[in-house]
Amino acid sequence: MIQEIKGQLTAGSGKYAIVVSRFNEFITSRLLGGAIDCLQRHGAKDEQITVVWVPGTVEITPVARRLADSGKYAAILCLGAVIRGQTTHYDLVCQQISRGVGQINFECKTPAIFGVLTCETLEQAIERAGTKQGNAGAAAAMAAMEMADLLSRI
Repeated sequence: MIQEIKGQLTAGSGKYAIVVSRFNEFITSRLLGGAIDCLQRHGAKDEQITVVWVPGTVEITPVARRLADSGKYAAILCLGAVIRGQTTHYDLVCQQISRGVGQINFECKTPAIFGVLTCETLEQAIERAGTKQGNAGAAAAMAAMEMADLLSRI
């Protein structure tokens, strides 16, 4: 018989850390609201959720790493919004944050969820922060719960 392991969409009793960038806060605050709402709808209590604000997107990674290393959290959600400008800064920030979150996932037992919007335009960011395209913060929360549960079963 084939054994199948699936994570459940439930907050369970674990704690969740949300690292959110203040840069583009008009977008990231919507992502944060979506993430908290999703966690609570799936059973998380206020005391299970820790929110850590950082200045910018690049600063998400070292804070997320420290939280992951602490062993206190079932999952770490990384929320930010990078919108392309007229310089190559966008490319550098996107590469750094994606590499950093990936490295946490390879090196730590705690999953880090990539909930960072990388958009060409402000309109795209707005759409992904709770309008036409749903809320990427809520999607990150769902992934965090599923991964935390899945990893606890393996």
